[in-house]
Amino acid sequence: MGITSAIVLFVMIWFMVLFIALPIGLRTQGEEGEVVPGTHSGSPANLKLKRKFAWVTGITVVLWCAIAWVIVSGAVTMKDLDWFDRMNPPAGETNE
Repeated sequence: MGITSAIVLFVMIWFMVLFIALPIGLRTQGEEGEVVPGTHSGSPANLKLKRKFAWVTGITVVLWCAIAWVIVSGAVTMKDLDWFDRMNPPAGETNE
């Protein structure tokens, strides 16, 4: 795995974990009973984004290490994921 692939993998995992973590523990302004004029009652009351980013980054590092190890070690290869035998066509056939 090259450095670019590693960075792209990290960013993809980070954003997926972020979108999963954003609604966790969220309290809306309507639930708190303090709706700021000009905002929707479903707007977050206290988002604590820095803390959430720290959690997301920590979880992402653990997941990235596990996935990168699987890729680099060769524990799972593309041939393992070729369920329809399209990687090695029989002799004499072409993929046209």
